[in-house]
Amino acid sequence: MTPHSNPLNSIEAPSTDATRLGPDHEATHFLAKGAVEQPRKTVDAFVEIFLRKLNMGQGVMLSRSTVNDQYLALAKTVRDYMMADWLETGSRRRADKTKVIGYLSAEYLLGRQLDNALLATELEKIAREALDQCGIDIGSLRSQEVEPGLGNGGLGRLAACFVDSLATMDVPCVGYGIRYEYGIFKQTFVDNRQVELPDSWLSLGNPWEFPHPERAVQVDFGGRTERYTDDTGRERTRWVPDWNVQGIPYHYMVPGYRNEVVNTLRLWSARATHDFDLQIFNAGDYAQAVRAQTFAENISKVLYPEDSTPQGRELRLQQQYFFVACSLHDYIEHTMEPGFDVRDLPNRVSFQLNDTHPVIAIPELMRILVDLKGLDWDEAWDITSRCFAYTCHTLLPEALEVWPTALLERLLPRHLEIIYRINEDFLTQVREQFPDDELLLRRMSIVADHPERAVRMAYLATVAATKVNGVAELQSQLLRDKVLPDFSRMWPEKFTNVTNGVTPRRFIRQANPKLSGLITEALGGEEWVTDLDRLRGLEPFADDPAFRARFRDVKRKNKIRLIKALKVRDGIELPEDAMLDVMVKRLHEYKRQTLKLLHVVSLYEGVLSGRIDPDQLVPRTFVFGAKAAPGYYMAKEIMFLINSVAETINADDRVQDKLTVAFPANYNVTFAEVLIPAADLSEQISLAGKEASGTGNMKFALNGALTIGTDDGANVEIRKLVGDDNFFLFGMSEPEVAARQEQGYVPSDCYREDETLRHTIDLIASGHFTRGDRQVAAPVVDDLLYRDRFMTLADFRSYVDVQSAVDLAYADQDEWSRKAILNVARTGYFSSDRSMVDYLERIWNLGD
Repeated sequence: MTPHSNPLNSIEAPSTDATRLGPDHEATHFLAKGAVEQPRKTVDAFVEIFLRKLNMGQGVMLSRSTVNDQYLALAKTVRDYMMADWLETGSRRRADKTKVIGYLSAEYLLGRQLDNALLATELEKIAREALDQCGIDIGSLRSQEVEPGLGNGGLGRLAACFVDSLATMDVPCVGYGIRYEYGIFKQTFVDNRQVELPDSWLSLGNPWEFPHPERAVQVDFGGRTERYTDDTGRERTRWVPDWNVQGIPYHYMVPGYRNEVVNTLRLWSARATHDFDLQIFNAGDYAQAVRAQTFAENISKVLYPEDSTPQGRELRLQQQYFFVACSLHDYIEHTMEPGFDVRDLPNRVSFQLNDTHPVIAIPELMRILVDLKGLDWDEAWDITSRCFAYTCHTLLPEALEVWPTALLERLLPRHLEIIYRINEDFLTQVREQFPDDELLLRRMSIVADHPERAVRMAYLATVAATKVNGVAELQSQLLRDKVLPDFSRMWPEKFTNVTNGVTPRRFIRQANPKLSGLITEALGGEEWVTDLDRLRGLEPFADDPAFRARFRDVKRKNKIRLIKALKVRDGIELPEDAMLDVMVKRLHEYKRQTLKLLHVVSLYEGVLSGRIDPDQLVPRTFVFGAKAAPGYYMAKEIMFLINSVAETINADDRVQDKLTVAFPANYNVTFAEVLIPAADLSEQISLAGKEASGTGNMKFALNGALTIGTDDGANVEIRKLVGDDNFFLFGMSEPEVAARQEQGYVPSDCYREDETLRHTIDLIASGHFTRGDRQVAAPVVDDLLYRDRFMTLADFRSYVDVQSAVDLAYADQDEWSRKAILNVARTGYFSSDRSMVDYLERIWNLGD
């Protein structure tokens, strides 16, 4: 029995136990690095530090330690190996006084940290051997780590990829965000419906963070403003807030890939300024005594509080202002050297606004410069308008945040005054450039009057930013032409594109070690991990039968790994010899999980009706993964229907091992790292013109899955790079979508005209998948037939026809492998390293 399997085992620590070590022994395992000792990269040194952490940090002997003790000791050991580089990087940055990227993002979907840190520090082999000496299986400790759910999907994962790339490229960067106590919810299913549980990711301790309460920042809310005359006789404004909280910074290390560079991610946690009233407590009112603490901590309690209520919307705005106020103050007062002249701020930092969530930072910087630093308005605006750049991640109008002025006036009265002044000055510019166009003024005004008086945050960001970028070629074009056309006409030079990317360290090298090994062998080295364009060197191997066979074997082994993981994780059993058809993404109507569901049901209905011989079906396993926002009714109904269809199909012997549907709960980065390498087919089927970019599409292609998709988001660029023969294109183009909407789209016409679609929807509507209850399926069916905002039915026929082409292609496994290899070889462009080069050159002006 190994030590980790029984906390009461009798195995004692090896002779290198830290309780038996003297100073002379200890010194042999460290190297001097500047003023900091760096541990030597040897098995003996690793064992020594691990046992020291276990004994002195956890307060236990190895023989009495739990799995959690061992995981925490291991994490802190790996952390020690990064520490000298972290301190050295910070010291070098301060000495160089180079321009820093302040990445402001409400989300960071980091994934587990242990494997990433082991990979970055080149400690994988040493850690495994060291733990073997202690009788510990490192795999059991990996599974002990709880992934921090600090993001909702692609936005947060992108932020994590970007800070990884910037560290790997040795670009000065501080990531700023919120340390949500519970993060995104933990998803489970009860009676096929999503149930949200708290994600208690901090409950067993988090060894990857460093709290610094001594660097707390006070953040004010509410109150009023008042005019006064300062000592020089200038008329000034000050904010008199009603209440405030403290922001406590927690620092995380962001290691570059094997380059001795470690950047910083700084996440803020809210705490009451006065969190406990002893007099009230002694009077017996215990709840009231801690009311301030509870109220303050709500701000960083949960990622994206449900905002269908006024209280929820107010809490969201509190969160957004809280983290940007903390971040700006931290950078100006703590990161910059004493005596720093704020007039030089644009030369020392570029704040990147990752979508509209942090845009309230713009009036906050103006408040700091005008109210606190004493600059006049024009000088402050000149500085502010050179400090920010804005990334727009959406084309959906409802996703472009709008805050009612009444809420801003109640919560941030000074900021509303500043926004009004910014808007007044901006509209003066518009009048000068486009005189006598009152409608244009109304369209471009940062403050909208209808349907309620509100601040359009995307407009505010566009006015203040040096650059505005979309995240894929098509989306950037639509952003200019359809979302912000008046602004792009006024400032065409502001608008640019930076196509998203993903880090190859986590999503190939770490997630897919077997494919990584094959690539490294073929290319003659691991340089591709930091230069993904080198994947082009795989193209000749696509025509090598032996290499194709080895590539198929990698995919098969990855499927087996997934099947084992799902059985343990969810109790789900999948067949080995089936095409793995995967659709994993946030559940939203525009992403069209319903279209995938209609395809699944059409195949099943064909078997029931005799239209399809089950023996002629290409075996397929359909895997869905998604979370729905707690208040998003239709998304939850779609999710319920998918689970109901899965339950019915999986129980029907007529399609056993031919059609299998799985919807494992709680899809996250950790599960993605197992699922993506196993996938054969990647479903990227949003309505053309609605998806900003997508990054899942990139991860799947880089791991050897073929894509079926519309010409939407980054699909357009993937298709161009891999070639039409290696991509399954279907559906209307964005201009065709616009034209059909203009003509007047009637979804029930598609239902009447397509027999397969009609039988498919009728089977769902009949209650076949809902135990005879027609009513529970009605919300989705009625929405498809009478609303279908994202034109699912219009693209159905094209989609199922192309899916038939997928079946034919998959039947020739050798040719499928050739196509898959070409997908890997031709998608190196989608590295987040390349994205960062584009930001550096096009936006931050830090290119070579």
